Amino acid sequence: MRCSCLPSSPALEEITVPTPAFLDLRGRRFGLLDFGGDGVPLIALHGTFGRASTFSATASYLAPEFRTIALDQRGHGLSDHGGDLGSDAFVDDAVALLEHLDQGPALLLGHSMGGVVAYRLAARRPDLVRALVIEDVGSVTDASELEHPVFDVTEWPRSFPDRNALADFLVGQGVPALGYFMDSAHGSGGRWRLRFDPEDMMAVQHGNAGDFRADWAASAHPALLLRGGNSPLLSRDRAEEMVRARPGTRLRELAGCGHWVHLDDPRGHAEQVRVFLREVLDTPL
Repeated sequence: MRCSCLPSSPALEEITVPTPAFLDLRGRRFGLLDFGGDGVPLIALHGTFGRASTFSATASYLAPEFRTIALDQRGHGLSDHGGDLGSDAFVDDAVALLEHLDQGPALLLGHSMGGVVAYRLAARRPDLVRALVIEDVGSVTDASELEHPVFDVTEWPRSFPDRNALADFLVGQGVPALGYFMDSAHGSGGRWRLRFDPEDMMAVQHGNAGDFRADWAASAHPALLLRGGNSPLLSRDRAEEMVRARPGTRLRELAGCGHWVHLDDPRGHAEQVRVFLREVLDTPL
């Protein structure tokens, strides 16, 4: 399925990233991007190696109907690094964010690891959630389901002489989505770095691998499961099994997309999100 029914959406070159805000949650400092506007809040959670700005196109395409608020999750972006990087810690952070925002049951969008955080949060704190959009992640994320559940970055250098050297290194490492990783690139002191520590990313990957089928099936909120048609991480069979296991879930597959659906087809991704959330909001609780 490919869609392009957002005629008023901005061109990608017009998309801007807001100035980051910072807040303290559970004794840690977090970076946050609030894309603003008067729309219905949509809380967005990125995946491993990502940061809040990965949702910039999504936010622009969904505005003004939705106001996207995206968190730099722990160990990523401008948020504090180190410490506990297991799945429960990420869920607890998201709970703290929703309680801090205090805007009622939330619309949650989570990509990859962020999707696991979202549906585990819904299972643990159903009172905080109105609906879920889960992008290209399964209910089992360990070696029993995935051939390569961990992308080994143990030996990655911490800094590079310039931006091109950093990009060339990532290409040489076979990074599957260069732009996604380069979104975390920044220069300071004459060197270029990524806004994550490789050791942290190994801990994040190991700490968020597991069998989460019970969590997936535990909540009853409306859910949209988005799958990239060429995704190497969520098979069609697994996605269909997830729909059968959880009433109230609909599956949409975007042809030609890989794991990063929101980057591979930002307009199609945004339209699927918008249509689903509009139906949710138009349905009385």
